[in-house]
Amino acid sequence: MALPQKHFKRGSPKPEIPEDGVLRYYSMRFCPYSQRAGLVLAAKKIPHHTVYIDLSEKPEWYIDYSPLGKVPAIQLPQLPGQPALVESLVIAEYLDEQYPGEGSLFPKDPLQKALDRILIERLAPAVSAIYPVFFTKNPPGDAIKNFETALDVFEQEITKRGTPYFGGEKIGIVDYMIWPWFERFPALKYSLDEPYELDKTRYQNLLKWRDLAAQDEAVKATALDARIHAKFMRTRHEAKPNYDVAFEPL
Repeated sequence: MALPQKHFKRGSPKPEIPEDGVLRYYSMRFCPYSQRAGLVLAAKKIPHHTVYIDLSEKPEWYIDYSPLGKVPAIQLPQLPGQPALVESLVIAEYLDEQYPGEGSLFPKDPLQKALDRILIERLAPAVSAIYPVFFTKNPPGDAIKNFETALDVFEQEITKRGTPYFGGEKIGIVDYMIWPWFERFPALKYSLDEPYELDKTRYQNLLKWRDLAAQDEAVKATALDARIHAKFMRTRHEAKPNYDVAFEPL
């Protein structure tokens, strides 16, 4: 269940959330780390209330749920003290264990689980390289090259695994944890002076994976159109981020 379709900002009163024991999910609509948590909530079909947070002007009360002011955060009102959790992987693992009904997203084998966590962390160089391209007018000249080199790891891994998903024959935690960035890459067709797309030969299997993952129900439930991502990126280029463009028509 979503509350008003807007991001709460400095000076906003706390939203009125029903005292019904339902999990509360604090997010920013364009944050890929928040989307990670949203994907797990959707995949596990976990009831929740969604509160969107303006990260440029965080509401004063948000520190009660996320001491560092980060998203995502989830609050667990059904538990004593109504604790809150932060960090996308921490939240994902907690939800996967606490709500087993839809099947586990993490591998049951401890070694494979550890290896998958390492693979998720190996996305970091690609994220570091592409962020300036997403959000600044003048990214470093080697940003795309560094980004592509970091992505080679994932092309090699999906090829080595020989399965449709990183999770095997069905979608799993690696797929959901890296998906948010792959949702955003196509926005570069619209946001850059020279439109950019991933090389179809260099990333043949990775792009097959992307097209398949895009059809997943949880992915579709949390996705935004590439043109909306590009619209938000342009507001960042102008140093006037407008998070509520997520709720505007194309």
